[in-house]
Amino acid sequence: PSHRLSHLFSEHERYLQANNKEFNSIFVYPNNTIKTSKYSVFNFLPLNLFEQFQRLANAYFLILLFLQLIPQISSLTWYTTMTPLMVVLSITAVKDAIDDLVKADIQRLFSYRMKEDKWMNVQVGDIIKLENNQPVTADILLLSSSEPYSLTYIETADLDGETNLKVKQAISVTSDMEDHLELLSAFNGEVRCEAPNNKLDRFSGILTYKGKNYFLDHDKLLLRGCIIRNTDWCYGLVIYTGPDTKLMQNSGKSTFKRTQIDHLMNVLVLWIFLGLGIICFVLAVGHGIWQNKKGYHFQIFLPWEKYVSSSAVSAILIFWSYFIILNTMVPISLYARTTTLNEELGQVKYVFSDKTGTLTQNIMIFNKCSINGKLYGMHVFLLSPSPGEFLLCKLFSRRI
Repeated sequence: PSHRLSHLFSEHERYLQANNKEFNSIFVYPNNTIKTSKYSVFNFLPLNLFEQFQRLANAYFLILLFLQLIPQISSLTWYTTMTPLMVVLSITAVKDAIDDLVKADIQRLFSYRMKEDKWMNVQVGDIIKLENNQPVTADILLLSSSEPYSLTYIETADLDGETNLKVKQAISVTSDMEDHLELLSAFNGEVRCEAPNNKLDRFSGILTYKGKNYFLDHDKLLLRGCIIRNTDWCYGLVIYTGPDTKLMQNSGKSTFKRTQIDHLMNVLVLWIFLGLGIICFVLAVGHGIWQNKKGYHFQIFLPWEKYVSSSAVSAILIFWSYFIILNTMVPISLYARTTTLNEELGQVKYVFSDKTGTLTQNIMIFNKCSINGKLYGMHVFLLSPSPGEFLLCKLFSRRI
């Protein structure tokens, strides 16, 4: 129907039916596949090389390699630069690939047919089973659980940092199904709820089942990233999948992270470049002067190449030759590392806390105070009203 297809283009609300893949496919909801890794098979090589050449030393050696391919200025063979550069790039690329593969999810879910399947194959409208200590890999509406009153305990540390368990409760009309697969597979309730958003503490919707409407709120929704705790099993109806889940709505795009050491190395390399350029310039000027005054007259014994027409041209060419010869001034070996951001380990710069008692144990030490213009505190000199007199007031610190 045309009014249902309108949700495909502007989803003001989500409309789905349990256990009806054909109906839900009309709206073309995204599957549960998410991308937490930065690379893919197709973009790994160009993207990784682009990131690595943001390090100035790598870019320097790449430029140096191209210069060595020019026979007029090359004083060293090209493989003397290619070999160490390829080794460093390869080691870093392998390390980045391994770090990226670790991010891949390997979680599995059980569908209402009790068939084990990968979480990426879960679709909107499926009913899935979760067991104790399993992560929730989609935003699901709680239908029933093993606990009394269909309570389910979850840990939301990956969402809000809270380690204390939270309680979710299914609505009574679905809690009676418990773990009866016949009833769960025959459940055909329809859900109308809000469109996907990043509000972790907000959810509203209506469940229509057997001609009656039931209000849905945040207490009945299990979010992706939660972990089931102290609950043997629970069943839920998938509402949001993949990029539509609230966790992914709050996730930013993976970016290339650079450490303080990286920034410092780039600054040092810039200074090395400057020093190298000055040295090469001085040597090239000296070469040009010698060629102009002495070497020009010894062409019979030291003939110039055909492409050298003057001492100035010879000086320009020798500048790049010295640039190649002095390439060891740039420490490319310092860029070969084993793990990402390991230089930052143990370097605590900021500590954020939303509770004063977390760091202070709710203990405050009295230091000083001013009452009606008078200072009270430890070792405070109070001026006497009489001119030329003062009073030493020694108050000891006291806990409040």
